[in-house]
Amino acid sequence: MERLPEIVRAGKRQAEQILESLEGKTRIGLQTRELVTPARDSNWQEFASIKAATKSHTSATLAGEMPLVNDATAQGELTGKTGHGWFNRLIYGDNLLAMAALLAGDEHTPSLRGKVDLQYVDPPFDSKADYRTKITLPGGDVEQKPTVIEQFAYSDTWADGTASYLAMIVPRLCLMRELASEQGSIYVHLDWHVGHYVKIVLDEIYGKELFNNAIIWKRSSNTSSIGQIWKRAHDHLFFYSKTADYIFNFQYKDLSETSQELYQNRDERGFYQLVPILVSGRRNGLTGQVWKGVDPNTRGKGGMHWVTTPSKLDAYFQQGLIAFPKKEGGIPRLKYYLDQNKGVVVSDLWDDISLISSSSSESVNYDTQKPESLLERIIKASSNEGSIVADIFGGSGTTAAVAEKLGRRWITCDLGKPACMIMRKRLIDQDAKPFLFQAIGDYQVEAARSTLGRKFRVGDLAHIVLGLYGALPLPAEDNPGRNLGKLPESRTLVFVDSPQKLTGLATLKKAQELRGTHLGGWDKVVVLGWNFTADIGHAIAGLNDAKLEVLVIPPDLLDRLKKKGDKLKPDEVRFSTLQYLTVKPIERKKLDSGEAVTVELDNYVLLSPDALNLEAKDKERLQAVVNRDPLALIEYWSVDPDYESEPDGHTIFRSVWQDYRGNRENDDERGKLHVVRKAVLSGLPVKQGKRRVCVRVVDVFGFEAEVVKEV
Repeated sequence: MERLPEIVRAGKRQAEQILESLEGKTRIGLQTRELVTPARDSNWQEFASIKAATKSHTSATLAGEMPLVNDATAQGELTGKTGHGWFNRLIYGDNLLAMAALLAGDEHTPSLRGKVDLQYVDPPFDSKADYRTKITLPGGDVEQKPTVIEQFAYSDTWADGTASYLAMIVPRLCLMRELASEQGSIYVHLDWHVGHYVKIVLDEIYGKELFNNAIIWKRSSNTSSIGQIWKRAHDHLFFYSKTADYIFNFQYKDLSETSQELYQNRDERGFYQLVPILVSGRRNGLTGQVWKGVDPNTRGKGGMHWVTTPSKLDAYFQQGLIAFPKKEGGIPRLKYYLDQNKGVVVSDLWDDISLISSSSSESVNYDTQKPESLLERIIKASSNEGSIVADIFGGSGTTAAVAEKLGRRWITCDLGKPACMIMRKRLIDQDAKPFLFQAIGDYQVEAARSTLGRKFRVGDLAHIVLGLYGALPLPAEDNPGRNLGKLPESRTLVFVDSPQKLTGLATLKKAQELRGTHLGGWDKVVVLGWNFTADIGHAIAGLNDAKLEVLVIPPDLLDRLKKKGDKLKPDEVRFSTLQYLTVKPIERKKLDSGEAVTVELDNYVLLSPDALNLEAKDKERLQAVVNRDPLALIEYWSVDPDYESEPDGHTIFRSVWQDYRGNRENDDERGKLHVVRKAVLSGLPVKQGKRRVCVRVVDVFGFEAEVVKEV
């Protein structure tokens, strides 16, 4: 509590610095990795007609030609019928960076500052969680430890206990307030660990006067003993709004049988009950006046008054809704019909929504998955159809899934690759409208700052990587970026790419140029990269250069540096070859109507198991699967049969066919652990000349690979 004021001040400063940087040239942007047009293996043709329509629509939207419209139609069809430029978004990456990008906007998409009507936040609040991911393979389960990105975000969140957690949440809450519309609300979902501290932070950021409710969600009715404490069975949802004029739609629960029994009376309109229109307490104003010969001041002990004004009582009387008793001197009552009753208004105690069980059809096997009925209540109450709903701790994707069903626009984000894969599959399963899968690539920079200090420079990290690879840095005058080195006693140049970039074709061509010209030329060049474009395998194959080698910097390197520092030796670090995909020759046939393309997977080569963050026993189990059936490692794959550049030079991957493990269209025993190996896309429009087909896969660890073929 003593540190809290400074934590809040520091968090606000961090948020202010991010907001100030939005105007700069180096502002963070979102990279669109895929336009997903949900089409599970067997029903893809249902969406074939959308393909052509979204092609021009997407180009215009990403070129910034279509306005952001806050109305119901903006969620509508992406088939050219509405003319609105909105795609829902699933973002992989640090939510702080994602919000910065959403606030900044870019040449393709406008800023979302002040546009979001509802934000639901369900951040991690169990400091003992280790965030391992269980991956089921044909040979058994393996456990993947968090990536360096997840370690940085989650492990460091609790490095200094609650103080670290609050330091994480404060700048995020500040940016969420910037995204909120003037009628926007936020629900922050927490339990007993840190809820009371975060409530104080919310009072500071949003204002005590804009705190509307502390909702109690009784998530469990289990009364089993768990030691010498009262059973923990509820969470808190803190409900704040940006202004006093916020969206709110009352929600109702069904009437109980006992309540329905109150409607004993019946006339030609239906069943009704008689409701008092006189209540205790003398009044001198309009509600204390005589009406229809009844003086409320003479009734009851100390007098009574009408529940509303005589003019409104007259209106009820004209509608035949006032019942006068036959007995003289009786009190008139209001007829309240059963079909008028929407139910019982929901209070701030929610005891009618239970946790979902692992056997529920709703379950996606995600530990902290929340029930759809919980989000349905929140979204219906605090947004309208067409509103933008955001969830920056996306997790299992319940917010996006429910927002989609209720006709809201949505944005969701998560730092975990497994979470993003679960969300993508879940949205495809429910036949969502086309949505963008986007990413940001500055995670290692933040991790490096955490490891090397806030004054970290990219060159400092490159210098360390060169040493761990066994290369000697080139002299400073020939190496201004500090990212070039040479292998001892050889003419091999080593080039370390920036963690702020995706290593792709442009980087490889630059490396080739350096090999040919720098310091008189070299026999070979090795490129060491952190993050890679999805088409990197295609780029390497296209160059067909035996004197160019591309290797992956270990994803857990920064974490190991943080723990071991200067004690980490080159022989302890393995730089791996890239994962890549091959497909069998693609077949293309003319049909009576259109044409067909058949794509069949051939082989998948995983990033070396030694480079993955696995225990030794799990590496052995994984290697056995690799040796037996490498395609069993594919979690998801998709096809774009018209992978072409747009007029502005960008190439957008439009996924119109997908399959994935557990696909409910293919949910036999094999489908749970394998994808189908062959895709037949028939009914495609006839295309003159060559057809450029792109196939993209994501493996069970979240790594991507891509191959492009001309047919």
